[in-house]
Order: sequence, then C-alpha cells, then structure tokens
Amino acid sequence: MAKFGKWIGGGLGWAFLGPLGGLLGFALGAMLDNQQPGNQKTTYQRHTRTTQGDFLSSLIVLIAAVMKSDGRVLKSELDFVKNYLIQSFGTSAAQEAILLLRDVLEQNIPTDEISRQIARYMDYSSRLQLMHLLYGVCQADGMVSDLEVKTVERIAYHMGIRSEDFQSLKGMREETLESAYAVLEVNPDATDEELKKAYRKMAVKYHPDKVAYLGEEIRASANEKFQKLNQAWEKIKKARGIN
Repeated sequence: MAKFGKWIGGGLGWAFLGPLGGLLGFALGAMLDNQQPGNQKTTYQRHTRTTQGDFLSSLIVLIAAVMKSDGRVLKSELDFVKNYLIQSFGTSAAQEAILLLRDVLEQNIPTDEISRQIARYMDYSSRLQLMHLLYGVCQADGMVSDLEVKTVERIAYHMGIRSEDFQSLKGMREETLESAYAVLEVNPDATDEELKKAYRKMAVKYHPDKVAYLGEEIRASANEKFQKLNQAWEKIKKARGIN
C-alpha cells in the first residue's frame, strides 16, 4: 500500500476529484489513515490551480494506462520507469511514485475520462510538459508497441494537445533533420525568416518558467524539453548555413 510524504506535501487539488480522484482514492485513503500526530500532514485543497501533486499523480496514472495498453506489464518496464523517475524527481519521490503506480496498475483505468479531466483543469503549458514526460517514458527503452503508441496518441487527443504540438514533442525523441523541422512546427521549405520567427514562438511556448510554479523538479525536467528545441534549431541552422 502506498504511503506518501513530501512528494505531494503541497497537497492535492483537482486530482482528488472526478475520475482521477476515484482511481487514486484507495491509495490516498490509506495515506490519510496512516497519518499520525507529529508527522508531516498532507492537505487536500479543492481548487482548480494545478499543484505538484496533481501533476505527478496524473503522470503516474497515465504511465500506468500506457503500460497496461498491450495487456502485459513487465518487471523491466517497472524498473525502467523507476530509474526514469529517480533521474527526473529524485529517489524519495520515485519510490513513492512506484508504490502508487503498482496500486494503479491493479485497477481499471478510465483513460479517456481522466485525460479529459486533465484538459479541464491543467493549463496548456503543464499539459505539454506532462505529455513530454509521458512520451519520454514510453519511448526511451526502445520497446514501444503499436498499442502503446495509439494509447499515447489518444491521451494527447483527449488532453486537448494540438496535433502540431504533439508532433513537435514526438520529434524531440528523434535525431533527423526532418524531425527538427517538426519540433519547430514548420515545413522544410520555410524561409529562413519564417524559421527564426517559428523558433522564437516555440521558445516562448516551451520556456521552463511556464511550469516553475509546479516546483523545481518539474521546471528542471522542462528545461530538457527547451534544450531539445535549441538542438533542433541548431541542426537546422547548420544544415542551412544560418548564422
């Protein structure tokens, strides 16, 4: 049974409601039962501003949905997710997240409904970062089934992620010149001026400060997305001879 501490110490907001709250209720109820006087108290705030707990809980549930989509969950997948979370959020958060993940994997996940709940409450910049992390978890071990890819695409659709933005995030996981253009959301026949304008627009969209309110760990993970944008821009500049 999952027990939580600092990972959601800032409290849960809208994730405690709706289909996501129903799915998390078992683990969260245990957390409340295990709180003792003198322990750090975890709060639940029924407001619409996304908290770090909302974000990370959403990420874990969506990871579980993707892992279950091909009908099997391998130990190697769990180990990979744990290592990924350690690198992204630290050992303590990763341990708690894996416990939550194991609980969620045992339940039926209403993926579409949860994705729509996220779209309703979470701002777009945070949804982009959530999708970036989710896609990274699914792609990084190099063993992604067609069913998992379709699940990620369906999640993006119900989360209200624009098709161009999804292709941009997808392009960040590839190394080709074609994918670099996709990252900037432009066609390869775009002029140099159009490219520069597109880069400036994407730099604003993907700036880490847009998710800084979710905590330094998530801001740091967003910085990786920003670096991918810059790498794509440098690849295009080199190919075109742009100074």
